[in-house]
Amino acid sequence: MSALVNGVLLTEVFVTLFVIMDPVGTVPIFLSLTAGRSAHTARKAAWQAVAVSFGVIAVFAFFGQQILSYLHISLPALQCAGGLLLLLALELLTGNEQEPTAAVGTNVALVPLGTPLLAGPGAIVATMLFSRDVHDFPDFGAVALGVVLVHLCLWAAMRFSLPILRLIRESGVLLVTRIAGLLLSAIAVQLVADAVRAFIAGEG
Repeated sequence: MSALVNGVLLTEVFVTLFVIMDPVGTVPIFLSLTAGRSAHTARKAAWQAVAVSFGVIAVFAFFGQQILSYLHISLPALQCAGGLLLLLALELLTGNEQEPTAAVGTNVALVPLGTPLLAGPGAIVATMLFSRDVHDFPDFGAVALGVVLVHLCLWAAMRFSLPILRLIRESGVLLVTRIAGLLLSAIAVQLVADAVRAFIAGEG
């Protein structure tokens, strides 16, 4: 194949990761986690979260199977860990955010935004499966470009959520916070439930 990029695989990678990582769905969570912070801090959190997510995805794309095998970790265990991390992250959305010690020293760009919200178990597993099917340079180019494009969409969604934050003000932020808490709860419970189901089925 003379093409530099496998177009079919590129489309498959982009659509799959876009659905899993859900750039639009990250907007309310990003707004709630960055509420009360300056615009500069929020912009910094946006690109830091994307950078962390891209780094995690890239590492697992190249070395994921070896890492899990070396540590004797199953994919369901990784899913369960991601769900538990999200449950812990709910503290940032409920009550504790007004405490000075919680606001200072908490980099939401790393956890929960960068991982496990963006680079979560679903995105990691999907990328590992796509990487396993790479046989030549066009395949590699398709997977790499697909991952890059999805992360550009994630950055754009969070970056341009800042004008929304200025528009909806405090009452809107409160509403968004409650919605984000509900979404995070649902995602976390689903991850843990999928992991438990896999353990019961003997896949863990």
